[in-house]
Amino acid sequence: MRLLSATLGGAVLAAAWLGPLPTLVPVSFVAHMSMHVLVVALAAPLLALGIVGTRFDPTRRAPTLLAPVSASLLEMAVVWAWHAPALHHASRHQSWALMLEQCLFLAVGLLVWLTAYGSGDNRRAGRAAAGIVGLLLASMHMTLLGALLALSPRSLYGHVGTAAFGLSVLEDQQLGGVLMLLVAGTVYLLGGLALLAMLLRESAVSATSGSRR
Repeated sequence: MRLLSATLGGAVLAAAWLGPLPTLVPVSFVAHMSMHVLVVALAAPLLALGIVGTRFDPTRRAPTLLAPVSASLLEMAVVWAWHAPALHHASRHQSWALMLEQCLFLAVGLLVWLTAYGSGDNRRAGRAAAGIVGLLLASMHMTLLGALLALSPRSLYGHVGTAAFGLSVLEDQQLGGVLMLLVAGTVYLLGGLALLAMLLRESAVSATSGSRR
């Protein structure tokens, strides 16, 4: 299962970085946002689930240092910073900036999912609960940013004219915001709910075992 998850994660990452999306980024906000979503909401969780519990899982060595909530706050800072006009413009028009942005997105995305689902010594109740909070916090900030982009009545980046696929610049931005809101926000929410279900199931099993003694 871990191998399948890691393989799928690698395939998603290859599709995002080696497919047609990077060449469309200068003329399409939707293409740019599609890369973001593929990396942080699909590749990162799949790769993390392939790493969790193995010798490459960093939470086994530093469970206290690698905390889910702080990881989520770091991801929020990175994601929002790269959606500020100056950095956004650089990543749309400079290949080095796009590469840096995408590598940072993958790094913080992996950190969030690994800290939430990692197998550190204190994972059993406290860590799982913190993981739920971290993933729900990530879902909230992704949803908020997506809503800001989707509901804005004007282009937030000063672009004018038309984008790819016959969209206006504003329509392009709004569609990208909807993509982030629906996909990224939902995946992090589902990740948090799945972790909550695991925690409740483990609590029920522990309670049942305790009552039999």
